[in-house]
Amino acid sequence: MSKKKRIPDKYQLWIDARKRYHLSDAHIQMARELGMNPKKFGKIANEKQEPWKAPLPVFIEKIYFKRFGRERPLDIKSIEEALKSKEKKKEQRRKRKQMETESEQSAQKVIPHSLETT
Repeated sequence: MSKKKRIPDKYQLWIDARKRYHLSDAHIQMARELGMNPKKFGKIANEKQEPWKAPLPVFIEKIYFKRFGRERPLDIKSIEEALKSKEKKKEQRRKRKQMETESEQSAQKVIPHSLETT
């Protein structure tokens, strides 16, 4: 029986925006690094074909280049991959902390009572 983990809302917003606005993983990552809000993409997107407004992917690329001085991120990950790596790091941190507490508890048990009070 495999557990299917629920995707947190903050990541689900990005997945929905990727589908709705036909963005690539690179565009989503660039927008996240820029601190953009996926709820506001409707205002930025050129859905009504206004001639003065750039398409959303082009707009994101332009702003990303302006801020970071490069065309694309060095290491492109999808939202799902980013979520998996974050969960993996969290699990490793949890295990390391548990090992530390167990070693501290075993070290406390080893110290004789007569040495503690001196």
